[in-house]
Amino acid sequence: MPRSPEPWAARIGRSANGGGGVGRGRPSRTRPGPVVHAFSPSAVRAQVTALACTLPRNSGRPLSRWSVTELARTIVQRGIVPRISGATIQRWLRADRIKPWQYHSWQRPTDPRFLERAIPVLTLYERAQTLARKGHVIVCADEKTSIQARQACGRTTPAHPGRPMHVPDRYQRRGAVQLFAGLLVHTGETLTRCFERKRFVEFQSFLQLLFGSVWCRRIRSLHLILDNGSTHAPRRLAAWLTSLDLPFPVHLHWLPVNASWLDQIEIVFSELQRKALTPNDFESIDHVRQRIVGFFAERNRRAQPIQWTYTRQQLLAKVRRRRKLVATG
Repeated sequence: MPRSPEPWAARIGRSANGGGGVGRGRPSRTRPGPVVHAFSPSAVRAQVTALACTLPRNSGRPLSRWSVTELARTIVQRGIVPRISGATIQRWLRADRIKPWQYHSWQRPTDPRFLERAIPVLTLYERAQTLARKGHVIVCADEKTSIQARQACGRTTPAHPGRPMHVPDRYQRRGAVQLFAGLLVHTGETLTRCFERKRFVEFQSFLQLLFGSVWCRRIRSLHLILDNGSTHAPRRLAAWLTSLDLPFPVHLHWLPVNASWLDQIEIVFSELQRKALTPNDFESIDHVRQRIVGFFAERNRRAQPIQWTYTRQQLLAKVRRRRKLVATG
């Protein structure tokens, strides 16, 4: 019994002869087309991927980052292919999860005592609620300096359908204020005060405001998290605190150098900047103060602790991975 043709053979027969089966009908006449020099997609793709994983300056291009268009132009200029579409390159890079047009800034620890200082702070964040129930409160304190009062030369208009808020681009400087703030970690509440200058004497005044606030009533101890800025006078602060003869001990926790990302108060400052200070259109520094006071009064009415997710275990694991990479070269 003769064997029937495979399905794929029938498809080839229909395609070649224009009919419905193998050998059925007359062969079609075709005109010879232009000669196309084919290239190997896999070889070109490998070269595109390799190029995307380099910096443009290494190829002599005056660019900071690659774009799909620039990659395509460079591939053609190198004579790898006569032409290639940006859509093809984008599809290849998307499949390999390569995005050379994006960048992420990062910082290696520069403080030799980084772990020694960072781990106690992360431990306090993890245990903030438990410690607070036992009378041990944690406060992050810092300054947001030189908050400008820039009065717009013109009228700021609110948003309308199809048009955003309009703010004139020219302004007159009306002075600046220095914001001192503290964050009560276990509740998310803030204590603030504005000054004209930023010195240790202003910081002392702010701390005395903190020590006399309801935050410090009937507490057993205060853990104060600070950076190493000159305003905090790291060499003088401990002695000054001792001279106050406070009814509770103050434990100072100095953040590592260049590690402001470990300070929860920076999250509060970012929120203030985005929600209350931008765009900047203030008639005077008194107007700036009023905005700041109003913002924090409203924030305290709905205060919640910051959902801090970075733990000491994650930090230690990251350090171990980095050390392993360095050791293996």
